[in-house]
Amino acid sequence: MIYSKGGASRTLKKEVIAADLVVVGGGMSGVCTAITAARQGLRVTLVQDRSVLGGNASSEVRLWILGATSHMGNNNRWSREGGVIDEILVENVYRNPEGNAVILDMILLDKVKQEDNIRLLLNTSVYEVHKAAGDRIKSLSAFCSQNSTQYELMSSLFCDASGDGIVGFLSGAAFRMGAETREEFDEAMAPDTSYGELLGHTLYFYTKDIGKTVSYTAPAFAMDVTKEIPRFKNFNAKEHGCKLWWVEYGGRLDTVHDTEEIKWELWKIIYGVWDYIKNSGQFPEADTLTLEWVGMVPGKRESRRFEGDYILTQKDIVEQRQHPDAIAYGGWSIDLHPADGVFSDRQPCNQWHSKGVFHIPYRCLYSRNIENLFLAGRLISVSHVAFGATRVMATCAYVAQAVAMAAKLCVQQQLLPREIGQTGYMKELQKELQRSGQYIPGFHLSDSSDLVQQAELTSSSNLDFKGFSKEHMLWKPLTIAAAQLIPVTVGTLPIFFLDIEATQTTVLNVELRGSERKGGFTPDRELAKMQIRVKPGFQTVTLDFELELNEDQYIFLTFLQNEHVRLAYTHQRISGLLSVFNGVNKAVSNNGKQIALPGSGVDSFEFWTPQRRPDGHNLAIQLTAGLSVFGVENVRNGIDRPTVRPNAWVAATDDQQPIISIKWKQKQHIRRIEINFDTDLDHAMESVLMTHPETVMPFCVRNYTIEDGNGKIIYTQQGNFQTRNVIELPESCVTDQLIISLEHPSAEVPAAIFAVRCYA
Repeated sequence: MIYSKGGASRTLKKEVIAADLVVVGGGMSGVCTAITAARQGLRVTLVQDRSVLGGNASSEVRLWILGATSHMGNNNRWSREGGVIDEILVENVYRNPEGNAVILDMILLDKVKQEDNIRLLLNTSVYEVHKAAGDRIKSLSAFCSQNSTQYELMSSLFCDASGDGIVGFLSGAAFRMGAETREEFDEAMAPDTSYGELLGHTLYFYTKDIGKTVSYTAPAFAMDVTKEIPRFKNFNAKEHGCKLWWVEYGGRLDTVHDTEEIKWELWKIIYGVWDYIKNSGQFPEADTLTLEWVGMVPGKRESRRFEGDYILTQKDIVEQRQHPDAIAYGGWSIDLHPADGVFSDRQPCNQWHSKGVFHIPYRCLYSRNIENLFLAGRLISVSHVAFGATRVMATCAYVAQAVAMAAKLCVQQQLLPREIGQTGYMKELQKELQRSGQYIPGFHLSDSSDLVQQAELTSSSNLDFKGFSKEHMLWKPLTIAAAQLIPVTVGTLPIFFLDIEATQTTVLNVELRGSERKGGFTPDRELAKMQIRVKPGFQTVTLDFELELNEDQYIFLTFLQNEHVRLAYTHQRISGLLSVFNGVNKAVSNNGKQIALPGSGVDSFEFWTPQRRPDGHNLAIQLTAGLSVFGVENVRNGIDRPTVRPNAWVAATDDQQPIISIKWKQKQHIRRIEINFDTDLDHAMESVLMTHPETVMPFCVRNYTIEDGNGKIIYTQQGNFQTRNVIELPESCVTDQLIISLEHPSAEVPAAIFAVRCYA
C-alpha cells in the first residue's frame, strides 16, 4: 500500500538513458534509422510521441508508403527502395496483402522490438534540448504521458526525424518554412503567393458495408460541402482512405502551431462529406455503408525544412545532377499543392516528373550549424520545390538509413556528421550502404572483404535468352502502344520475331527506341523504325533493324497503337525483362505524356509504364541470337538490380537442378553469407488500403540449400520471400567451396540471384 498525507511538492520520476544515437520520431524514417543503426551495433534510443510507430503510414493516419515507384505510373523502372524499408514493405505484402493499417502497426512494432540494441519510448515527447559548449547537443528532456516519467536522453549524436523538427528547432538549427523565390535557386516552379507556400494536412476516413440500412445524423459542426467545397461532386461512395488525399487544408496557416485548428476544420469537412453521401439522395449505394473510422491525427505534409551544407533544388531533380556524396535517390514527382487545398478551385496538385531517379547527397542530412544533429525524413535540407519530390515516406525512410550508417562511422571514428565528407570516409559510407542493400544510382559496390571476389564462379547453366515460351500464349489487342524492354549488348542487334493477328489488312508501325540518359527508362531516342503491311489472320512478323549498338543498354521494341492488331504474349516471366505500355495513370498525373508548360523548367516526354499483375505479361518475342546477359559473374558485379543490364544470374529454364559453385584455391573461414534475390523492385508495394495479388513476388527463390566442399549442408532455407538473406553461421565454415542449390520459383519463372557475398 502507498499512502501519502500530502504537503510538500513532488517531482516526477526521472530516468537517464545513454545511447550512441538518439532518434526522435517514430515514423518510417525514424524506424528505419533506428533498425539500421541497431544492426550496426549502435545502442539506439527511439523516441515516439504516439502510441504506434509508422507516422503517416500508421493506423492513426493510414497513408500508403510510396517512393520512386510512384504507383508504377512513371518511367522509373526497378526503382523500389532497398535496405530496411524494402524489408518492411516485402514483409507487409507477405503478412498483410489486404493493406490493413493495424497489421502494419504490428509489423513495425515487431521489427523494432526484435532489435536488442533499441530502447523504444512510445507516447514520449521531447520538450527541451540541452547544449554543451558551442553548437553541440548534450541531452534531451522528454516526458511520457502514460507512465508519468521524465527522461534525460544522453548521446554524442542525435537524429531529428520528428517531421516538424522539434530537436532542430529547440537546438537553434537553421531552418526554412514556406517557399523560396524563383530567383534564390533559379527554380521555375517556385510558387507565387496566390498559389501559396505550404502544403496542408489531410485526415482520412474509412467506411464499411454492414449489409443493412444505416442512417446517419451529422454533428452540428459538420460543413455543407456542396456550398463550400468547389470539387464536392468528386466525392463518391466508393472512395475512402488515402484515395481522398486531396481533402487537404492548412497551407495558409502555421502548419506547426495551428495543427489542432486545422484538424477541426478537416473534421468539419469529413463529417460533412459523409452527410452529403448518406443524406443527399445522390448515392443509393451508400444505404448500407457506415462510417467505420475517422482519423484523429492529421497527415501532415510540410512544416520546417532544416538547412544542411547543401540544399537540394528543382534543377538537381529535373537534370538528375550527379553528386559524389550521393547516399540515396528519389523518384517521386515534384508534387506541389495549392495552399488553399480542398477550398481551392485549382487542380489539387501539380505533379511534374523527371526522366528517372535523382541523387540525394549526404550534405542534406545534417544541420549546417548544430554539430551533432542528423536530419531525416521530410525535414532534410531541400528547397520547397524539391521538397515536393523528397517528402514521400519510402524516399524519406531510404534517406534515413544513410543517417544510421553515417552515425556508425561517427561512433567508430570519433567524427561529427560533417567530418565524414571532409575526412575521406564518404566512400566507406557508400560502401556500407550498398552492402546493406541500398542502391545508389551510378555507383557499384567494390568490397575487398567479400571473399566471392577472389573465387572461381561457375553455374550449372546460364540463361541464353532466345525468346519467351510460346506455350499457352495470350492474345491482347493493341489498343494502346506496347513495348518489350530488352537488355542488349554491344554489337549487332538480333532479328526479332513476334506472332500477331490482324482483323483486316493494315500497317503495323514498329519502332526501336532507347533512352537519352544512360540507365534511364524513358524511350525518348529513336534508334530505328519500320512499317509492316500485314494481312488478315495469324502471322509472324520479322523485325530486322540492321543496327549496330556501341554500348550495353535496354531497348524498347515498340508497337504503336493499332486497333486492328492483336499481339501474342507469354505467361513466362524472367528477372530483368518487362513489358511497358504508353498508358494512363491518373493517380500520378500520368496522361500518357507529360507536356511541360512554357518556362516550367521540366521536360516533356512520354510515359511507358508496366501493368500490375496478374497482367503485365511479356510480349512473346523470339530472337535469332541469344542474349548472353544473365551470366553467373553478375552475382559479384556490385549492382543488385537492373540498370543498363539485368545484373542478375538467371538459370536456364530447362535446368532441373540449378546451382552456383563458388570455389577458392585455398580454404576460407566463412561466417557470414549474403544473398540478394529478386522481389520485383518494379512493383510498388503500397502498404495500406491497396491490395496486392500475391504475398510472394513471382521471381523470388523460395527454397535453397548451401553446401560446403565436402557436400555437407551448412544452411537450408524453405519459404523465403525476402530480397536480402543474411546468413550468420553459428561457427565459421572452413572450406574451399560453397555450392548453392536452388529451386525455380515456378514452372514459368527461372531461378535468379542478384548478388552473393561471403565474409569471414
